[in-house]
Amino acid sequence: MMDLNTIWFVLTGVLLIGYAVLDGFDLGVGISHLLARNETERRTFINAIAPVWDGNEVWLLTAGGALFAAFPPVYAAVFSGFYLAMMLLLVALIARAVSMEFRGKVDAQGWRRVWDWGFGIGSLVSALLLGVAYGNILRGIPLDNTGHYTGTFLDLLNPFALLVGVLGLLLFSMHGATYLALKVEPELRSTMPARATRLWMGFVVFFIIVTGATLLTSPFLFQNILGSPLFWMLFILLLASVLLYPIALKSGRYALAFTASAATIASIMGVSFLSLFPRLVPASNDPGFSLTVYNASSTHVTLSVMLIIACIGVPVVIGYTVFIYRVFKGKVTLGPDSY
Repeated sequence: MMDLNTIWFVLTGVLLIGYAVLDGFDLGVGISHLLARNETERRTFINAIAPVWDGNEVWLLTAGGALFAAFPPVYAAVFSGFYLAMMLLLVALIARAVSMEFRGKVDAQGWRRVWDWGFGIGSLVSALLLGVAYGNILRGIPLDNTGHYTGTFLDLLNPFALLVGVLGLLLFSMHGATYLALKVEPELRSTMPARATRLWMGFVVFFIIVTGATLLTSPFLFQNILGSPLFWMLFILLLASVLLYPIALKSGRYALAFTASAATIASIMGVSFLSLFPRLVPASNDPGFSLTVYNASSTHVTLSVMLIIACIGVPVVIGYTVFIYRVFKGKVTLGPDSY
């Protein structure tokens, strides 16, 4: 039976996976927006995610709140060590939101193009920075014996983290292109399957490269994991979803392709979380300084009380998400009130 520390590790992981799957496709749509061929495509791409993008980001806020409540030293180490990177991420996310709202306020091509670039570049930078941050966690960061980050901003821009950043960028772009293939009308869909296929090929190549780099950079992630039945379940899910994706895409079954890309994201993150456990933030300089679910957790009382709150709040977030997607299901149509 899992203890409270493990339960909170799993809960935080589920929230982060939910964020990556949901906000991943709207970041990917923003990246595709950079390649839109005309104003109709640009408006359609934005309106494909307009009803859901802000709700998707709630998952990140919820995951941050869970981290703060359950593992405050981890929250402190990550948000202080990654402070400049987090500020850049925040600026990029704000640029996306502002651009969506402002691009249609003035009927001028130059005005719209400025905000179109803001939306696209903000999406691209956000996806890249999230991947780089994730890569640094998998690699480990320098910590002192009190759990404080001792590196610099440039230390975060190491080759391994940048590789993971590019991998995440390709995966989110693929996920977003698949979502557009699912949501837009056939006349606007023509370039999406081919683009998604190319992105899938790039993802597979980079996934192999990153896996090899992980073996060299973070061998501790592979210790004892091969004997876990859960690892093999997640690995089979990952392999099946990666192989299913191009087949579903080629046959025009875009809902199945989107499900496969979502399962790919979820299984990759699931495998990495399982590899990290019980570590939350590995220390690259001394494994003994690593922050784990046990030495960086709140008190038993806090975990218990917060679990009760989570049992109420998380279903609300899930219910809200399901409701919104049901309300706005179907193809995107442009009207007088559209962006």
